[in-house]
Amino acid sequence: MMEPVKRYVLLVLLLSFVYNISASVTHYSIPEEMKEGSVVANLAADLGLDVKTLNQRKMRLDIIANKKYLDVNKETGELYVVEKIDRENICPTKSSASCYLRLEVSLENPERLFNIEVEILDINDNAPQFRRDVSYLDISEATPKGERFSLSNAVDPDVGTNSVKTYHLSESEYFNIEVQTGRDGSKFADLILRKTLDREKQAVHNLILTAVDGGTPARSGTASVIVRVLDTNDNAPVFDKSIYNVNIMENSPIGSLVIDLNATDLDEGSNSDIIYSYSLYTSEKTQETFNLNPSSGEITVKGTLNYEDFRIYDMEVIATDHGANSLSGQCTIKIVVEDMNDNHPEISIKSFQSPVNENIELDTVIAVVSVSDKDS
Repeated sequence: MMEPVKRYVLLVLLLSFVYNISASVTHYSIPEEMKEGSVVANLAADLGLDVKTLNQRKMRLDIIANKKYLDVNKETGELYVVEKIDRENICPTKSSASCYLRLEVSLENPERLFNIEVEILDINDNAPQFRRDVSYLDISEATPKGERFSLSNAVDPDVGTNSVKTYHLSESEYFNIEVQTGRDGSKFADLILRKTLDREKQAVHNLILTAVDGGTPARSGTASVIVRVLDTNDNAPVFDKSIYNVNIMENSPIGSLVIDLNATDLDEGSNSDIIYSYSLYTSEKTQETFNLNPSSGEITVKGTLNYEDFRIYDMEVIATDHGANSLSGQCTIKIVVEDMNDNHPEISIKSFQSPVNENIELDTVIAVVSVSDKDS
């Protein structure tokens, strides 16, 4: 009969022990970054404990799975800050807007256990930051206006209104931004081309993207966005002159420089590489007499020049770039061969009377002589 009674009494004591330990959770809310020594609340009063017995009952405060940021003054029963609390260190992820420190308060004689929950409220102590200080975008000058380009977003460890709220772009006639909101509430910006680019006018655009949070006062962070304009073949080669006039001596040896043509192309790379050639309007005789270097544009003497045979040469030269859709420019050249004294006079007798009478009258024509010289 004694054994069942002992078991019953033991069960009653166990239930009583559980009842004394268990209690509802006491909740507090404090902002992060409170100074060391700041009082959170009078824990003893809130838990209905006699302050005079806290030392005797060996009151102990344990923080669950966290560093000990808080403690209890056993003389006053006050819960106070031991070390500054950085909410972003305690709750590094932003999956939840709430961040808690969970504590256990234990006492002896009798055994009591209280659960304390301290919510750490966010303050705007972080500015938005971009993952990269400088971002590069390569955009072709042929890109139509209205095209969108993704920009690197900024991150802010703070939560709620203290996180990134919007973006601003430095003033630009070519670009603006549109702020988008992701499914998780994060903000990001798209760069929008508002005006067609011209590499020859401006090859690089330096922009400043600013991220601003919603805190009071607001904090911000910036990043550079460098847009490099890629070239398209939209410029044709242009000669220094459209018409050239050149004089050359007829005794100029083969290989002599006649003229060094120069055409320029405002494009870059292969779009500005130029090759020179004669047009179809340049005669075969001219091409046989003068050589055109296709790479440099130099025209040199190729055949013998003779003023008496041919005095003026007309040619048309085309400069063509190496772009995918090549463009070209042209010029005309007039080469005038100058005479030099390289011919002897020639004498011919047209008529001649011989012999003549000794009594021939004065001014009587005896002979007609013709003298000619091919030189000018």
